[in-house]
Amino acid sequence: MSTGVDSGESIKAMATIRRGMEISPELRQGLGGTLALAVLSTLGQLVVPIVVQQTLDKGLGAEGGPDTGFMLRMGLLAAVAIVATSVASYLMTVRLFRAAEGGLATLRTKAFRHVHDLPLLTQNTERRGSLVSRVTGDVDTVSQFLVFGGVMMIVSIGQVFVATLLMAYYSWQLTIVVWVCFAPLLLSLRYFQQKLSQAYGVVRRQVAAMLSAVSEPVVGAQVVKSYAIEARTQVRIDTAIRASQMAATKAQGFTAFSFSLGGLSGGLANAGVIIVGIWLGFAGEITAGEVVAFAFLVTLFVSPIQMGTQILTDAQNAIAGWRRVIGILDTPADLVDPGADGAVLPRGPIDAEFRGVTFAYPGGPDVLHGVDLRIEAGARVAIVGETGSGKSTFAKLLTRLMDPTYGEVLLDGVDLRDIRQSSLRSSVVLVPQEGFLFDDTLRANARYGRLDATDDEIRASAAELGLSAWLDGLPRGLDTRVGQRGESLSAGERQLVALLRAHLADPDLLVLDEATSAVDPQLEMQIGRALERLMSGRTSVTIAHRMSTAENADEVVVVDQGRVVQRGPHASLVTEGGAYGRLHASWVAQQGS
Repeated sequence: MSTGVDSGESIKAMATIRRGMEISPELRQGLGGTLALAVLSTLGQLVVPIVVQQTLDKGLGAEGGPDTGFMLRMGLLAAVAIVATSVASYLMTVRLFRAAEGGLATLRTKAFRHVHDLPLLTQNTERRGSLVSRVTGDVDTVSQFLVFGGVMMIVSIGQVFVATLLMAYYSWQLTIVVWVCFAPLLLSLRYFQQKLSQAYGVVRRQVAAMLSAVSEPVVGAQVVKSYAIEARTQVRIDTAIRASQMAATKAQGFTAFSFSLGGLSGGLANAGVIIVGIWLGFAGEITAGEVVAFAFLVTLFVSPIQMGTQILTDAQNAIAGWRRVIGILDTPADLVDPGADGAVLPRGPIDAEFRGVTFAYPGGPDVLHGVDLRIEAGARVAIVGETGSGKSTFAKLLTRLMDPTYGEVLLDGVDLRDIRQSSLRSSVVLVPQEGFLFDDTLRANARYGRLDATDDEIRASAAELGLSAWLDGLPRGLDTRVGQRGESLSAGERQLVALLRAHLADPDLLVLDEATSAVDPQLEMQIGRALERLMSGRTSVTIAHRMSTAENADEVVVVDQGRVVQRGPHASLVTEGGAYGRLHASWVAQQGS
């Protein structure tokens, strides 16, 4: 049973390595030259024991007294071998560094890019710390192994093989002694491989959980302080850190035991060589020079075997990390970009249509049920409904952050799944409830709407939206640093930047998830005017959380329990009553209270 498990772990490890090589082909580049340098480095190390043996037996022990000329030649040969070995090791290390770092840069880039290709639902179900850990920490563990473990593994395998051949040439009896001493360690390697693989798989998961536990309170520091839950938060962080510590300690326990076993085997081998070598020497079967050379060879044999336990540890840690990164890359990107085969939307106001659309979140009930809805080009439509009615799902489907479970969402009669992603993103822009800003200048954040926009174009866009006075009132203007998540600005100012960004993008369909619902009251009128100008000449769909937004729309679509139950102008729907009438009456009552 154990053999089957061990074999299964080995097969999984090899499959992970092969998949990693496929993802990062740079790791294979120049591998032949690197292996040749490794062989040269290994052979160079074997020259010294041979020189020692020859010097003792044929130099010092020469007939007629020591042969000084021969010993000098041997010394020169050893010096040349040491220099050649050092140069070969240096070149091999440099090549491995370059190949490893090039391959891992590709791995990290592909992983980061794929995270953005994943469906929004997948991103939301993964803990942020886990995703960050996979792209950073897990890749770093692979890097450390490939750069250092890879060097040692290549050298060690060659060193053990060649040392064994040379030891057998000098004395097959002493060679057997060495291998018998290391037999327990070698036979237990598979067991340790299985245990280390399992242990370091747990370590990588616990590290990801710890990063999540630490990062969330940092992002939510305001909530932690406001509700005075520092103690509870610290307990949660301490628990995650202890779990990570315990997992790492358990894994290192296996490492320490295997390393100690390697040291014990090495000590027994050295003792056995000395004892048996002296006995063979008295029997006349081996010379003094050969015994000393054999002792050097045992060191060359023991060192890589003992180092192999550390390499095995690093390998299992790296494979566990590699497997987690590959897991991200092998997660299918459900939102497939048709690329060059996809349709390109024409510029200008576009119409939108939901045709028999049903949508359900994974593992949940249907949120939308067979929705049929057409939005004419150039229309201003507000979608309203109670919390949980499914109205925000419209925005995500319309901008293709998700695909419907059944049915089609069409723009200008073309299914969103058949439109090039680049064309879709240039034609459709979503302004979310809270505009996310990156830790950079206001200029850089505005340019996310159009990366090649000049300062003059940004200011002209601000003027068209009526935001020039606000922009000029900032102490550093476009050079204003907005801070992480835009926290150096007020909520209203963050929304202004989001609107400026959307205006620079110049979309044909504008989707707003109630862009005025979280702004400062004194800025609401200014944002309202900016929105009016932004929506001019475009098709716009607003997910309205307040009735004042719906009042200004050309048409209101009422959603209730995932179905469109009413649609029409605001005044008509108020007269008609129904779901919209109740929502509007409730809002009016709240305004009057």
